[in-house]
Amino acid sequence: MADDLTHLDREGHARMVDVGGKPVTAREAVAQGRVRMNSQTLKKALDGDSKKGSVRAAAEFAGIMAAKRTAELIPLCHHIALSSVKVDIAADPGASALVVTARARTSGQTGVEMEALTAVSIACLAIYDMLKASDRAMVIEGIALLEKSGGASGDYRRAP
Repeated sequence: MADDLTHLDREGHARMVDVGGKPVTAREAVAQGRVRMNSQTLKKALDGDSKKGSVRAAAEFAGIMAAKRTAELIPLCHHIALSSVKVDIAADPGASALVVTARARTSGQTGVEMEALTAVSIACLAIYDMLKASDRAMVIEGIALLEKSGGASGDYRRAP
């Protein structure tokens, strides 16, 4: 099993993958997640009627800041120079949810999937924090990598 996992050596000990010999390529990853809430809470979020301020702005900042600190949060994750991180928060009124999408880019020797996923995760947590006084039953769900490009493993797109 350890042969299948890049962060374990043959004896099962943790190791950071050596990316030194890999070529520098343009890399991009897109991740998404959602926070489901009751309709009144969604209205507050969209109207900017949260006692803590703009839910969208706080979550966007939190997601960007988190992407920049991914290597401090995820064991054995490489520090990478991000060229761009964008966090978008859109309403899904039919599902009574806010949908968070993060896009991370770099030119480097390792991918940015973890940075995009971390941005989404923390942005969702920030949304929960901003709105928890109105709705403690909110659910964070569906955090997933939607696509990635660049690197030796090639491109990936999640099936619809």
